[in-house]
Amino acid sequence: MPKILLVKTSSMGDVIHNLPVVSDIRNHFPEAQIDWVAEESFAAIPALHPGVAQVLPVALRRWRKKLFDKATQEEIRAAVQRLQAERYDIVLDTQGLLKSAVIARLAQGSRAGLAWNSAREPLAALFYDYRVSVEKNRHAVERNRLLAGKVLGYAIESPVDYGITAPNADLPWLPDGYYTVFLHATSRDDKLWPESHWVALGAHFNAKGLRCILPWGSATEQARAERLAAQIPHSIVAPRLTLDEAASLLARADVVIGVDTGLAHFAAALNVPVVALYCSTEPGLTGVYAGSRAVNLGGIGKTPDVAEVIATADKIA
Repeated sequence: MPKILLVKTSSMGDVIHNLPVVSDIRNHFPEAQIDWVAEESFAAIPALHPGVAQVLPVALRRWRKKLFDKATQEEIRAAVQRLQAERYDIVLDTQGLLKSAVIARLAQGSRAGLAWNSAREPLAALFYDYRVSVEKNRHAVERNRLLAGKVLGYAIESPVDYGITAPNADLPWLPDGYYTVFLHATSRDDKLWPESHWVALGAHFNAKGLRCILPWGSATEQARAERLAAQIPHSIVAPRLTLDEAASLLARADVVIGVDTGLAHFAAALNVPVVALYCSTEPGLTGVYAGSRAVNLGGIGKTPDVAEVIATADKIA
């Protein structure tokens, strides 16, 4: 039984884009033990895949803020001990960054990853025993799948399969009935869709009998959700959600509309109809990717208009 360690630590979208690698490996090596190194804040995502034996959490984002604190040093030592507790046949870094390459190097086993001309940070290639070239002009999901296939010796022939189902989390605040989720929050202001557009879109769904659910993750995002809810009849501002609760909410939605954010990719991976809105980035290589039920609109300087979003949502929902 081969033992394989996947290294893909962050961000949320990147972690989700790596899930099909697990499905591919299990299709070709049904008895494989697959472990995964992920940032603690995203560790719940690979844990949803039944093909992942264990998730090894790291906290690079948190550790680097207090790198020389005694508590941080103890956490790092414990994480390295967990990482080195098993010897793997292949340690596969699909991220191609220096931080992920260092993690791969600390693990026990033959390390593989992207070649110098393919990695996002070329110096990462120096840390691997085996290096593979993958075209940079392919979508991230395809790049991950091709890298794993080349390293492990199989061809990519099956459709993309994220392999996850949402947990049945209890959401007592969510009324019965049909709803859409508006993922209005993202990491940068230039990625935001205009609030007036959300209000107009909410009016459309309200007229169709769908409540609009507005999640948030920060005080700024909560304030925006409350502003939108005040203008969209029958809409609901969600409480702060865990990843499991967010997955459950998304999985039950009739359609999800979201800006360039990890939760939009989460919805696509859960096979929910999703329209992703791009206002300042191009979706070609990193947009939502799940067949005809996941549609990317917009791009740099091409903010999608409300009519386009409505037409797309009505078509796929």
